[in-house]
Amino acid sequence: MTGHHQTLALALFSAFVAVTLGITTWVSRNRQGSEEEFYAGGRLFSPMENGFAIAGDYMSAASFLGVAGLIALFGYDGLLYVVGFLVAWLVVLFLVAELVRNCGRFTLADVVAARMSERPVRIAAGTSSVTVSVLYLVAQMVGAGSLVALLLGNTGEAAQAWAVIGVGALMVIYVSLGGMRATTWIQIVKAVLLLCGTIALTVLVLVRFHGDFDRLLLTAAERSGHGAAFLAPGLKYGGDWTARLDFISLGLALVLGTAGLPHILSRFYTVPTARAARRSTVWAIGLIGGFYLMTIVLGFGAAAILGPETVRGSNVSGNTAVPLLALDLGGGADSTGGTVLFAFVAAIAFATILAVVAGITLASSASVAHDLYASLRPSGAKARSEVAVARIAAVGIGVIAIALGLLARDLNVAFLVGLAFAVAASANLPVLLYSLFWRGFTTRGAVWAVYGGLVPALVLVVLSPVVSGSPESLFPGVDFQYFPLQNPGVVSIPLGFLAGWLGTVTSAEIADEAKHAETEVRSLTGAGAV
Repeated sequence: MTGHHQTLALALFSAFVAVTLGITTWVSRNRQGSEEEFYAGGRLFSPMENGFAIAGDYMSAASFLGVAGLIALFGYDGLLYVVGFLVAWLVVLFLVAELVRNCGRFTLADVVAARMSERPVRIAAGTSSVTVSVLYLVAQMVGAGSLVALLLGNTGEAAQAWAVIGVGALMVIYVSLGGMRATTWIQIVKAVLLLCGTIALTVLVLVRFHGDFDRLLLTAAERSGHGAAFLAPGLKYGGDWTARLDFISLGLALVLGTAGLPHILSRFYTVPTARAARRSTVWAIGLIGGFYLMTIVLGFGAAAILGPETVRGSNVSGNTAVPLLALDLGGGADSTGGTVLFAFVAAIAFATILAVVAGITLASSASVAHDLYASLRPSGAKARSEVAVARIAAVGIGVIAIALGLLARDLNVAFLVGLAFAVAASANLPVLLYSLFWRGFTTRGAVWAVYGGLVPALVLVVLSPVVSGSPESLFPGVDFQYFPLQNPGVVSIPLGFLAGWLGTVTSAEIADEAKHAETEVRSLTGAGAV
């Protein structure tokens, strides 16, 4: 885009940033500054509001940009992400939502530490939560770089780098000034805009093919260059045993990882009761399910209308497929309609990224302040407010995420999120489920469960094709690849559960029956919950 069309696109794109900054400023003037206000928004949100916020937090750049791009490039195999992301919410609904709301206060460590020795458990859970959050943030940064560079008409490395830095700066402002209340309202606004934009694009794609979904699929297969194989399993994850095992590993990570994501768990503390947490989850499932069904149409629509080569030409991983599709559906690059639709979709995608990074940064900074700082602070040191520490932590986490986002800018964002889900399922889910359901679980078991999943997951990623050994790796010029799978979940998730069990059965500690009984009653009834 050139001339006044690009100016119009930038104006529409900037409007959302102005609105969200306005929300943050307004909230920062009306906040009380307490921990409950900063971490949980005063627990004043209704189930519907929190359901929209959860959907806004979950429907990330990986969903809107990465998944559609993977479907456009790999057809049927890209659908695995849609299925995994949605099925994961059944685990959250039936095993996690109400129990976490009743047992915890602000973070995952609150749930585990309720019946354990607090210091080692909080350090382990806090470390894991920050690690997962940073990995998730990297994916959003990569999506932001691709999107803003495309909007500016410059897909070079410098444009992407400045886009990543800009997103990092904005997310620090949102979190440090507005806390959970501002973050929640940004997520609600973003969810509404994202659903409206997705519905509009889905309708336009179906109108282009006169409502004939079969014709859409056949056209996508023809333009893909793979023919019928585009609509069959195996284009990305077929072939040898390594690719098939990678498929299983990714599926496990996606289905089990959501229940261990810190920024999703923290959303259950923003409602007043466990019943409201369950109803929030039901709202979220409905909204997220509808969104992912439409994502399928957008992915195949990009393949049919644009063709995979055009998608790859803009971004090798397919992260810009949806904005390019919007440009075509609106009339092309030189039309006002195309420019307006492209700018609207780009603004929605950017809103998606900003809302998600704000939620993740808030959750991770809460873990730093509420878990790590509170546990590691020397007894004689001057105590600082947890909220002040959380704001400082948000800056540090933002800097780390920016640096890693610049390094990983050529990877698909949905793929990067798959790695974050694998680490969450390996380190956070075992300790959470054991704490809630195993009467004999001990402190050693909790610490071993976290590190027994976290360390193998990270080591296997470092030794995988993601980091070295192939042209698509982070470091293509070197080769220290010893683990053949791109996603470590199939190995690291069982190791997390095994380490938790092994730590418990070898521990001399006797589980406190009274604390377990208290936790069990609280988790099931809500009696004594904050």
